[in-house]
Amino acid sequence: MLKSIALAALAAGLSLPICAAAFAEPGTHNGTWAVELVTESGLCSARYNYALAIREGQVQLVSGSAGVRVNGHVGADGLVGLSVSNGTATGTGTGRLLAGTGAGTWKVSSLCSGHWTARRSNTRTAQAE
Repeated sequence: MLKSIALAALAAGLSLPICAAAFAEPGTHNGTWAVELVTESGLCSARYNYALAIREGQVQLVSGSAGVRVNGHVGADGLVGLSVSNGTATGTGTGRLLAGTGAGTWKVSSLCSGHWTARRSNTRTAQAE
């Protein structure tokens, strides 16, 4: 359950409104990304690993726990905003993707918080099914 909550936090950190101007080509960040969450404080496990797909700025969960919902966006400039939920637990996250890597912070209400890192694991465009 805490693993799902941490994913929700990451997703939330990746879903804040993006107001900055876009500097990169649309679809620059398309593909599959391996994401690691590291807990720095709170009741969550030490580390979590997930796969997220990005297609034209929309973020989709590729691997994770059942019942987890991810809603997020990546701007052309790499700014990431996500919201994640699992049951009544919700989380937020913020960060930035650059070329094939990324980093940011996440938080699940008062339960736990930490930082995340990402690396592109597939440079091909993720396909929507």
